[in-house]
Amino acid sequence: MKTIYDIQQFLKKFGTFIYIGDRVADLQLMEAEVREIYRSQMMDTKDYQMAILLLRQEIEREKKRKNS
Repeated sequence: MKTIYDIQQFLKKFGTFIYIGDRVADLQLMEAEVREIYRSQMMDTKDYQMAILLLRQEIEREKKRKNS
């Protein structure tokens, strides 16, 4: 996984479509879903680590953008 879009496409495979309207909330919910899929052993460790890293970076980016 290299982008947030890749994570969204991965989640779609499990029937998960996330859109709340608040970008940060969307990203946080995606992180929770990725964690649950990983705990269910339906995702390998490398993909999990990359997905969490990407989501956390994007959350920070969005928070900084909102505060500016």
